[in-house]
Formats: sequence, structure tokens, C-alpha cells
Amino acid sequence: MPVSMSADHFEELVGDALDLIPPELARAIDNVVVLIEPRNPEDPHLLGLYHGIALTERDSHYGGALPDTVTIYRDAILEHCADESEVVEEVAITVIHEIAHYFGIDEDRLHQLGWG
Repeated sequence: MPVSMSADHFEELVGDALDLIPPELARAIDNVVVLIEPRNPEDPHLLGLYHGIALTERDSHYGGALPDTVTIYRDAILEHCADESEVVEEVAITVIHEIAHYFGIDEDRLHQLGWG
């Protein structure tokens, strides 16, 4: 059974997870929007998704690009977790994982680092 949590409280958890990003890295994040959606329509079990051009891939043609997006899927996370403490942990892992993609860190490296 999914964990029950208000949308506002879940949003606070996402904000708290963003606050875990070290300040020197947070200052480097530019042109990124963090969204919260119920589920990914193509993969309902997906917990989060980065969509954009990683910082390591940007070149002189990047100017004027639409913002990259990090989407956190609330219902999928709530369904994945057994209690609120697991939700807190999973939100943090998912946010850090997706922001890491912005910095060009791939799935294999994230798993090696324990953020998989």
C-alpha cells in the first residue's frame, strides 16, 4: 500500500533534498527546472527523470535553450516506499541522482557512488 502524504509535504521533501546539494555545486546549476508529477506516463514505475543537455555536453550552441528539467514522480515514490522515512530517503536519492545527470554523471557511475 502506498505511503499517504500531502502534495505540499512531498514538495517540502524535494526542497530539502535540493538543499543537500553542496553550495559550490548548487551555484553551478543553471537553466534547470525541478518539477513534481504523479507518474511518468511511459514508465509508471520511474521515480525521476532528467531531460536536457548535460553540463558536460553544452557548447556554444547552447545559448537560448529551454530549461532542462528534473522531474520527480511523487506517486511512484510513494508506492515504492513502506513508510515516511523511506520516502525521505528515496526523494533525496532520486533528486541527487537526477541532478547528477545534469553534471554529466552516467548511470553506471551513479551506481558505483551509491546513488543508483
